[in-house]
Amino acid sequence: MNYETTMSGALNDEMQDDNADRNRRRIIIAAVIAAILIVAGGAYYFFGKSNDPVASAEAEKAAQAQTVSVVVPGRDTVARTINATGTLAARREIPVGVVGEGGRVLQVYADAGDWVSQGDILVSVDRSVQAQQAAALEAQIGVTRADLQLAQNELDRAMQLVARGFISKADVDRKTATRDATRARVNVANAQLAETRARNARLDIRAPVSGYVLERNVETGQTVSAGSGILFRIAKDGQLELQTKLSEDDLAQVDVGIPATVTPVGTDRVFSGNIWQISPMIDAQSRQGMARVALPFDKALRPGGFASVEVKSGAMTAPVLPESAVQTGPNGSFVYIVSKDNKVKQRPVKVGPVTANGLIIQEGLDGTERVVLYAGGFLNPDETINPKLLKKK
Repeated sequence: MNYETTMSGALNDEMQDDNADRNRRRIIIAAVIAAILIVAGGAYYFFGKSNDPVASAEAEKAAQAQTVSVVVPGRDTVARTINATGTLAARREIPVGVVGEGGRVLQVYADAGDWVSQGDILVSVDRSVQAQQAAALEAQIGVTRADLQLAQNELDRAMQLVARGFISKADVDRKTATRDATRARVNVANAQLAETRARNARLDIRAPVSGYVLERNVETGQTVSAGSGILFRIAKDGQLELQTKLSEDDLAQVDVGIPATVTPVGTDRVFSGNIWQISPMIDAQSRQGMARVALPFDKALRPGGFASVEVKSGAMTAPVLPESAVQTGPNGSFVYIVSKDNKVKQRPVKVGPVTANGLIIQEGLDGTERVVLYAGGFLNPDETINPKLLKKK
């Protein structure tokens, strides 16, 4: 009995020791697994994720950013060109009207579109009454000349008789005065005749200058007078011009003698000219001033017509961008530039004339910036992009 009890106790003790060993092994295995998990978690924490949530978000945004083409414009030397529009006109337009008494028009010798020379008769006016007046004055001159001859003969005879004592000195003086008065009447009559002839000559309306007739406002049979207004308009020597209004900035860039090209509306012909006059004043309302481009005569240039003009105002060095890179907003023109962290920033610019290579950027860029070339209208300020740098053509 004691032996069995002893054997049973020993067996129980051995079983308890085995259980204890298994428990210890389980604890060790669990601890190792926990350590592995902790190490793996730490590695993931430190190497798989960023400690900074903001940086993580930025990294995610960068991974999802759209690819956008950008270009570095640099600086080019380009011809400064000013484009404007204006009105064609005669450089010196001469209005022609009635300068004499006027009367009924007998004949019109010129029409719009004709060339005339200075002194040519444009309109002849009836002068039948005035011709009779001139004839009467001519007859009056004949009478006074006869009286003058008679007075001179009497004075000559008196001078011969005064030495013999047949006539007094007083009589000689009276005859001398009569002769002088008659001579004065002759001079008056001559002056009146000359005045009448001059007035009659002014009845015919003549061209005051040589040039191209732009307008005719008189017909045969019409009665004209000093109050009839303008009968003809003549472009002196056929010289034409384009009158264009330029801004203060553009006026500061041009000078007399600068070449310009003019293209009238409705034709593809280009006419060469140059600026011959610049307005000394700026309109207080429009802030513009007039520039006049002298043009040679051509029937395709019709005064009163509309035309575009391109003025070459020298050269300048500035960035040049394609039109696709320049956006327009409520505050004017702007571009998107890309910062070092690949975020787009809105930059206001001042756009100059258009050239064959693009738009001249007068202000806002120095040429070293990365500028968004396309898709600027789909971007927002501070948006992150993936820039793709293109070489400028």
